Amino acid sequence: MEYSGLVILNKPAGCSSHKMVGLARRIFGMKKIGHTGTLDPAATGVLPLLLGKATRAAELLTAENKRYTAEVLLGTVTDTLDLDGQVLCEKPVTVTEDEVRRAVSGFVGEIEQLPPMYSAISVGGRRLYDLARQGVEVEREKRRIVIHSIDILSIELPKITIDVRCSKGTYIRTLGADIGEALGCGGCVSSLCRTESGELKIENALTPEELEHIAAEGRLSEIVTPIDKMFAHLPEIRLDERRSHLVKNGVPAYFNKFPEGDMFRVYDSGGEFIALSVRAEADGRSCLKTVKAFY
Repeated sequence: MEYSGLVILNKPAGCSSHKMVGLARRIFGMKKIGHTGTLDPAATGVLPLLLGKATRAAELLTAENKRYTAEVLLGTVTDTLDLDGQVLCEKPVTVTEDEVRRAVSGFVGEIEQLPPMYSAISVGGRRLYDLARQGVEVEREKRRIVIHSIDILSIELPKITIDVRCSKGTYIRTLGADIGEALGCGGCVSSLCRTESGELKIENALTPEELEHIAAEGRLSEIVTPIDKMFAHLPEIRLDERRSHLVKNGVPAYFNKFPEGDMFRVYDSGGEFIALSVRAEADGRSCLKTVKAFY
């Protein structure tokens, strides 16, 4: 059976996001499966898996805010900015709880962040983590990201646990190291869990064991969220038979009135979800322009 849609996986620690895709390919018996928002091998939590035609929407789903629970170990600096790497130095932690709170609050808002060498970013066609493993460090440009909020869940020095809401592209490992640097003792992330990715929450995520169990019971179709439901927040447009034919053949479908919104879920005359589209102009008239086709 060919599935199309979304499955939310709760990735365990100690395995790569790519390995989780391999697991899903075996369970669902199909090759066309991808993921959005890579998680580090040591990290756990929400890993959205896209199946079949849903993989076409990957870049649209990655433009979301994220939420993480992270434990930061102060006084320990590593080359990977987490405990998977080599310890570069260790310093005594003499800071107070008030100093910790002030330092953490200083990172809320729009800030610049330097991506770590151990990351999946490509420079000159090569992944940074591949270069880092060879002992090569290259110049990286700082990225502007947004930390919407940081709530301190606990302070048990030398460890602090924080709940972070942030924009796409934020590296929590870098945030942890930067907090440690601001406190003068250094730091690294000792555990990390992504609890939300956009509207996707960890409460609705399945562990690999649960996914295996559901597959054994023959209930996989029950857990795949249809493609259009992934964009349920967008207004919908239902086409008549003539306009359905036009859209499926790449011809502008003209309208006098559009729903309010910037992007629309488009359904054909039979009620099948066929595209994500935007309003455009052609020959001085308003029409639908397909952004992603799913037919």
